[in-house]
Amino acid sequence: MRVGVFGTGIVGRTVGTRLVQLGHDVAMGSRSAANETAREWASNQGGRATTGTFANAAAHGELLVNATAGAASVAVLRSAGADKLAGKVLVDAANPLDFSAGMPPTLTVANTDSLAESIQREFPALRVVKALNTVNASVMVDPGRLPGPHNMFMAGNDDAAKATTAGLLREFGWPANSVIDLGDLSAARGMEMYVVLWVRLMITSGTADFNVKLVRP
Repeated sequence: MRVGVFGTGIVGRTVGTRLVQLGHDVAMGSRSAANETAREWASNQGGRATTGTFANAAAHGELLVNATAGAASVAVLRSAGADKLAGKVLVDAANPLDFSAGMPPTLTVANTDSLAESIQREFPALRVVKALNTVNASVMVDPGRLPGPHNMFMAGNDDAAKATTAGLLREFGWPANSVIDLGDLSAARGMEMYVVLWVRLMITSGTADFNVKLVRP
């Protein structure tokens, strides 16, 4: 499958690398086609990945992954072009974190809205699914690095888009029974607000390698 990855940070590079390893045709997008981080990443993918602008990545991908900084995500997608996004599934792994006052961060949007919903409103023809944002990049693509069962969450308005995302999660190693569908995209509010707690847990535990599990009687 052709996948366009938006963002050259640790999440974009980690997800992009795993996608290449799984045999997908990956294009990494950034603001400039000459982005050195993206080019260095592609040079380590054995000729199985390309780089370019956000618009290039959007045009390339049948499936899209948003791994940009949440505060910039809508602007990034605008630069990609609504016509290149229309009808495609976007797995939104970004969080609307605001570090302007230092650590711990706050959120640029919360409670009555979410980044994922903002993206969906801006691009109604895009099929947005919130997923992957509640764990660090390494756990996203390799849940087996943590002992025992633990959960991944997703939310979206389009059932077919969620099925596509669930398939990607299975490829990453998430068992079907570990993925909890929280319903429509308004559930992304809770998924994004959880990350404020995630940051505190990271600070107090001294590691980003952890996750949560829903325990039921």
